[in-house]
Amino acid sequence: MRKWNYENEQWTKLPAHIKHLPLFTQHYDLTSRIVRFIWSLILKNWFYTFYIRLEVKGGSFHDLYDKHKKLIIISNHASHLDATSIAASIPRTRWLDLYMAAAKDYFFSNALFTFFSQHCLGAIPIDRKDRKGEAVQLIIALLTQLERMWLIIFPEGTRTKDGKIQEFKRGISIFAEKTNTPILFLYIEGNSRLWPKGAIFAKPGKLTIHIGPVQPPSSIDLIYKNYLAWVKTIDPSVLPDDMTDENEVAEAPVTLQDTENEDDNNNSGC
Repeated sequence: MRKWNYENEQWTKLPAHIKHLPLFTQHYDLTSRIVRFIWSLILKNWFYTFYIRLEVKGGSFHDLYDKHKKLIIISNHASHLDATSIAASIPRTRWLDLYMAAAKDYFFSNALFTFFSQHCLGAIPIDRKDRKGEAVQLIIALLTQLERMWLIIFPEGTRTKDGKIQEFKRGISIFAEKTNTPILFLYIEGNSRLWPKGAIFAKPGKLTIHIGPVQPPSSIDLIYKNYLAWVKTIDPSVLPDDMTDENEVAEAPVTLQDTENEDDNNNSGC
């Protein structure tokens, strides 16, 4: 794997109109390796073992890693625990390919946060006030150029105050369709209870990450409906208050396995 150079964007072959963007992604010099190893011990072996008991249900990240070189990982977003809990649930050996789309105005707001975001999160800075589509082009460039990439995105855009799932932003659909990248559904159970928006720090307790289906690239409306339909089987209380029978999706979300089976049947003449 080639080393990342924070001062030179040519490795990702970024188009000229976004070359001014700082590219803070994973850079594996000796300092970064040491920092990430220490951070992984704190995160996986202490914080999400003793302070918060993290449990993963519904699937295996090992199996997913073998099947999918690239994934857009989406989840509900109600807490500052969300990104780190997902990272902690993924095997340490897979962190080299794990990235997170992070709000530039928060995760890169000062030198300390920037260092942490670079070396511990593999964070890609996203300007939430961007009106030129530069952040979109940056994500598309990375998903296209990198051989392996698991990208964590919270499609609601910001943390929910009441734990209810908010409407999804269009970004994930654009990223998936432009790069033909499938989408993995995750649901974090207990995040708003342990560290709700506005609280200073998290309370100890149990946090569960549910691994859901892998959906092919689709429109944002279909992704949102399928995600809600899946979450409904786990915790109906977090569905939007204005959800009615008319806009609920009763069927299980379509997965890549479903579409592969359909292709096999069609090709066999059945």
